Amino acid sequence: MIHFYQAKDGRLSRFASTDDALAQLADVVWIDMVYPVAEEEALLERALNIAIPTREDMAEIEISSRVYGEGGAMFLTANLLSLPNGRDPIIAPVTFVLSDNRLITVRYHAPRPFQTFVELSMKTQLGCSHGNAVLIALFETIVDRLADILEQASHGLDDISKSIFVHGARIKRRPGHLAEVLEHIGRAEDLNGKVRDSLATIDRLAGFLMQFTSAAKADRDDKGRVKTLARDLHSLADYATIQGQKVTFLLDATLGMINIEQNKILGIFSIVAFVFLPPTLIASLYGMNFDVMPELHWRWGYPFALGMMFMSAVLPYLFFKRRGWL
Repeated sequence: MIHFYQAKDGRLSRFASTDDALAQLADVVWIDMVYPVAEEEALLERALNIAIPTREDMAEIEISSRVYGEGGAMFLTANLLSLPNGRDPIIAPVTFVLSDNRLITVRYHAPRPFQTFVELSMKTQLGCSHGNAVLIALFETIVDRLADILEQASHGLDDISKSIFVHGARIKRRPGHLAEVLEHIGRAEDLNGKVRDSLATIDRLAGFLMQFTSAAKADRDDKGRVKTLARDLHSLADYATIQGQKVTFLLDATLGMINIEQNKILGIFSIVAFVFLPPTLIASLYGMNFDVMPELHWRWGYPFALGMMFMSAVLPYLFFKRRGWL
């Protein structure tokens, strides 16, 4: 699927059909390729005289495969995060191509910033009069979305922290609570790691974009927006790093709480074993088959033995209770 956009009065508008867009190709400022098929790629390659990167090309991790120039066009590939409803976060590459003052995006997943940017650019004047400005505005929307994700994740970490420390006294009433906490921490680390990866790739592209705008003698406004974008990326990267450290702390704290709970359980078993050890010893003594045992023929021998067993169990229990071990 391919969407074509042109700039009108500072806003973007979508062409009704591919034929209309190709007939007015000079007016197109943004071409968004979503899950493109081979026929669509071949159509654009002929119309634009550039090589559209394939899905396999986009997956390459070498910097030379992610940022390069070819045929007068600039190719930038970044890993962007997507949060499908009810599913785990997805991170996949998206390629941005600047050619003839036009932006082409190639993607095989649906990050929300693209939809948000389209809706916003059709209603608000974002200054998207050429491809470079469209790319900068799109990057700003993507970074805003990543900032929102980090903020939501931070609130989630606060909830995890409260469930560990504030409600620690209730953990023993919910045996599966710590397992749930570990699962939440694992998801938080997965999300935070993917956000950091996305920020790192966009930050790398922002550096090349800054050089491109300087070399192309772009508008002062565009240069200022790129510099602001780079500062925002650095601050978000630092925030994600701090958040990753908090995730590590919560993981260590949860494992420590699990060890405490396990030690409590082992301590209870040890105390129970010690409490019942003296009665067992007494019962073993009176279970011996010796001929000479005075208590065997004593009328009160049986109650006496039971009393000794009871006292030998109660006294250690009271002792442990007084020392605060129970």
